[in-house]
Amino acid sequence: MQKRSERAGKRKKALCAAVMIFAGILLAAGGLLHQNPIRHKEGEITMSDADINAQRKTETTKERNPFGKRTYVFGPEDQPDKVSTVLEELWKKQEANQFGDERYAVLFLPGEYDESIVLKTGFYTQISGLGKQPTDTGFGSLYVNARWMSNDPSNHMALCNFWRGVENMQIHGDVTWAVSQATFFRKMAVDGSLYLHDEYGWASGGFLADTRVGRMIDSGSQQQWLTRNSEFGTWMGENWNLVFMGDQPGCDPQGTWPGRAYTSVEKTPVIAEKPYLCYDKAKGYGVVNPHIRRDCSGTSWPAADDGQDTWIPLEEFYIADPERDTAASINAALTSHRHLLLTPGIYELEDSIKIERAGSVVLGMGLATLRPMEGNPCMETADEDGIVIAGVLFDAGPKKSAYLLQVGEKKKPHREDPIRLHDLFFRVGGASAAYDAKADTCLILQSNDVIGDNFWVWRADHGDNVGWEKNEAKTGIRIEGDRTCLYALMVEHFSKYQTVWNGEDGVCVMYQSEMPYDVPAQPQWNSHDGKVCGYASFLVGEDVRTFSGTGLGIYSYHRDEVIEAYSAMEVPKAKDVRIHNICTVMLDGNPGITHVINDAGEAVMKRGDRAVIIDYADGRILK
Repeated sequence: MQKRSERAGKRKKALCAAVMIFAGILLAAGGLLHQNPIRHKEGEITMSDADINAQRKTETTKERNPFGKRTYVFGPEDQPDKVSTVLEELWKKQEANQFGDERYAVLFLPGEYDESIVLKTGFYTQISGLGKQPTDTGFGSLYVNARWMSNDPSNHMALCNFWRGVENMQIHGDVTWAVSQATFFRKMAVDGSLYLHDEYGWASGGFLADTRVGRMIDSGSQQQWLTRNSEFGTWMGENWNLVFMGDQPGCDPQGTWPGRAYTSVEKTPVIAEKPYLCYDKAKGYGVVNPHIRRDCSGTSWPAADDGQDTWIPLEEFYIADPERDTAASINAALTSHRHLLLTPGIYELEDSIKIERAGSVVLGMGLATLRPMEGNPCMETADEDGIVIAGVLFDAGPKKSAYLLQVGEKKKPHREDPIRLHDLFFRVGGASAAYDAKADTCLILQSNDVIGDNFWVWRADHGDNVGWEKNEAKTGIRIEGDRTCLYALMVEHFSKYQTVWNGEDGVCVMYQSEMPYDVPAQPQWNSHDGKVCGYASFLVGEDVRTFSGTGLGIYSYHRDEVIEAYSAMEVPKAKDVRIHNICTVMLDGNPGITHVINDAGEAVMKRGDRAVIIDYADGRILK
């Protein structure tokens, strides 16, 4: 994640969009992000997890809360001050807990909640409503600010506000959601306005889907963003790469490249929304697995209950516990349970979890984290229809893994019942002071017809045990299957290619990438047998004949040495390999990126430079 100086000044919401663009370029040169964030003193955290649990009423029995001690389940009849106390204590623990081990899910049964309750969402925290639709569970306000990184009261940088999410609720007032990558804002109803920044402090998101906002969305200082299948009154703000796909007709802001940084895609080619926990008075707990929509626009709700979505009773899930379960126990349980619910926590695995049945749903709660301890993968799936994996953080361990997640094998089509991946995040390094985390590749997609919906694949640039020869990882993601569709793909800092795409007929909408900061010398970062300076961020394989990429932003910050990247993206010369709206930006440091695609496009050689190609195909820029 790009680092920023504490000196960046406060920006007022009244600044016009043009001023914000100019200010964005200036602030992009701001230097290093503070690496020693404020920590709460021990005395400030007055409640343990046991104390927080004690605040809940006696109905937090296994019937009301079958999800374990790191999950909190509330109902509208609970005393508002007790609910607020729990939320505030969780916020104190998690506000600055960037690399901590704690994970939490906070669930709210359907109903209207007292307006005094403020939903604050810290690191590794998921807050969700349990209704069938967002409007079933209502609150007054939701707030995520960005004040924890510095003592400077003017520093509102959200550049490290990662790993959190909210879904399936209605907020009656305004919302501040100042976040960056590895976050999700899904299936929400906001009656007021939605601010994606904290008083214009820099942010690097982000993802919003299946959401209705009654008034304005203000992206402010967000560098890039994907808004998918949503509806809103008006949009304010732009910077480098703001992408809109499948939104309600008439919502997307006017203008496009090169004059405005907006890219609008009328319809989403294929999508099913992320599965979600639900509570029904008659049925009890279950998971709703939404149906596939094709060439669609607008939200999936409200919609008639026509039976297209699938209700999966909770009894069909194995409910895993990180303090009890291993890969062996989970795999044994999956012989009798089709589905897997990963409750919050860190699962240290000595073997991979095997997902082998068609239609299996793996759902993580509270950023449930899988960490391989013996150089093994975290998870592998069979090449079967309808497998879904959602809401999981894959975290590299002390011994090098060949990959953290592999999806299937390239065997058969899944057009009618695609494999779906939602809110999956990958990390190599930063979290452990005890070892150097390593992995060759984080994610390999072998199966055909995979839908990916919100990924952040990150080789850490800050945190513990971070360095060129410490948290080693060559490539973020490799796509081998055909007809793969990835929406909001964010990949950063790997030592070679960030993304390698070898499958045919692929679609990528909204790509964000930063090249590695810590290249020690040019000869150690030359590709094509040492003949080309640097590695492109995005490589489309030379044999690919059909590919579509829309709304791509690739950035450089060669912090340590004078380094050249010859091109940001490499693609074969083919008439149906088409790129629409791609930009490069030199954030800071040493120059630079010489070309945007292959040998086309202008260089970015000083901080704040941005180069653009609007359309590229058949080996050339299209006029």
